[in-house]
Amino acid sequence: MSNPQQLRYSKEHEWLSDAAEGVSTVGITEHASNALGDVVYVDLPKVGTTVTAGETCGELESTKSVSDLYSPVDGEVTEVNEEVVGDPSLVNSAPFEGGWLFKVKLTGEPDDLLTADEYTAFTAG
Repeated sequence: MSNPQQLRYSKEHEWLSDAAEGVSTVGITEHASNALGDVVYVDLPKVGTTVTAGETCGELESTKSVSDLYSPVDGEVTEVNEEVVGDPSLVNSAPFEGGWLFKVKLTGEPDDLLTADEYTAFTAG
């Protein structure tokens, strides 16, 4: 399993892209999607919602369990991935591409996110 080097990762298994014009993309990692199993439902934050780093902002439901979705950063949701809402299996098949979850306009710089190598070591432990 390879974690893209350009992303940053939370210990709750979300990934965050670098901010383009202050907006970052959020998704869950391949590690998390494998642990969940087949995702059958996603509940994402609404556009305009304020999210707080480390706090629940939605949930993912799989055939095995329901898991909370945490925001890796503080900010305001600017877009949700409607394709994932319609086809939650994208979270499993393409967690770093088409399976992204939402975009957030950052209101602060995250300080506790991991690099790809740090996240790989964290999940190996």
